[in-house]
Amino acid sequence: MSPENAEPWGGEPTPKNFFGGDLQGVLDHLDYIERLGVNAIYFTPLFEATTNHKYDTQDYLKVDPHFGTNEKLKELVDACHRRGIRVLLDAVFNHAGRTFPPFVDVLEKGAESPYASWFHVRDFPLRIEDGIPTYETFAFEPIMPKLNTENPDARKYLLDVARYWVEEIGIDGWRLDVANEVDHEFWREFRKTVKAVNPDAYILGEIWHDSMPWLQGDQFDAVMNYPFTNAVLDFFAKGKIDAAGFANRIGKQLASYPQQVNETAFNLLGSHDTPRLLTLCKEDEQRMRLAALFQLTYPGVPCVYYGDEIGMTGEGDPGCRKCMEWDEDKQNAEMLDFYRSTLALRSRHASLRGVDLRFLQAEEGGKLLVYERRSADGDRLIVAMNAGKRQAKLKVEADGSWVNAYSGKPVPSAKGALKFALPGYGFLVLKQA
Repeated sequence: MSPENAEPWGGEPTPKNFFGGDLQGVLDHLDYIERLGVNAIYFTPLFEATTNHKYDTQDYLKVDPHFGTNEKLKELVDACHRRGIRVLLDAVFNHAGRTFPPFVDVLEKGAESPYASWFHVRDFPLRIEDGIPTYETFAFEPIMPKLNTENPDARKYLLDVARYWVEEIGIDGWRLDVANEVDHEFWREFRKTVKAVNPDAYILGEIWHDSMPWLQGDQFDAVMNYPFTNAVLDFFAKGKIDAAGFANRIGKQLASYPQQVNETAFNLLGSHDTPRLLTLCKEDEQRMRLAALFQLTYPGVPCVYYGDEIGMTGEGDPGCRKCMEWDEDKQNAEMLDFYRSTLALRSRHASLRGVDLRFLQAEEGGKLLVYERRSADGDRLIVAMNAGKRQAKLKVEADGSWVNAYSGKPVPSAKGALKFALPGYGFLVLKQA
């Protein structure tokens, strides 16, 4: 059911308008998602709320009618599972919405409400003074009151929510909003609750900085890997660092976490919170391909923000939340082919899904980057990139025969070395034959 005053699909997003996208629309386009090579979908909040972003939850146990019903979500999850696609939902457990019934009760009854201690209240009655709420909120936003996860009843309610969607709807994991602002003990209980239903469920925290305190094996499986994001953007999109500096930052990132954390790290280059990748690359498609290629050949879990694969642009929120472009004449077909073929490459090669990464060349003061990916069964690839404007010649020490991993064409080698030229912003992925 589209919201009242829903605008025609494809209009300009604002902080408050709606366009009518829903779960049935995702069902209708599962063929596209599967052909792209995607094996998991992460949804931003689907639960009933008043805003278009839905981070102000009203009912944690009900799919927002703008999107469909609980039954429709179950239908979608089942359809995804038949295609080998997993489904991740967004859990907003740091704060609720102004229309969340327990908060409404506190608004009405003040300190006498049985839910008064579900929230962090500095002074009753609840009110706004000089633009500041008398209760704790997310980002000083009055419609997003912060939940007190130390309260036993509030904690039980949220854990029951976490269990319900895994147990009854069959989702495969949770992305946890503003996870660093919720206490560690709650997340420990959350993990036990979710893993008791599905031991393979993926628990992903939204944390923008070093996250080792949450990755000790008792809370999250992974976090949104923004240090990785920033390093990739600084090198490929913004040109702020040289290849040696980039390799050092990536090496430090890998060394900061144990192997099992790097294997599951959620590596993104754009999201609903950031400008789109192509926009950050100043709409230079060659730069964007280099950034995406590194992401898709790097250890961990790469996440493609919807529409990046067809060359969508957009500044920060709300510009990055445009309607998906389904008109094929308006899609960037070459970019889409690049994403499909690179995701297929990742799927075929065990070396790209492991954690073994070794830099062979990282030019100091320059933009040439070469790295190797290996797997225990002998699968071996070399990725060479030129993130500079000018053509460059490379020599890579490599025994044996090699082919272009995309085309299968042989790459000439002599005396244990590969010699080739890369155009500006060019790349070559080599597979050992």
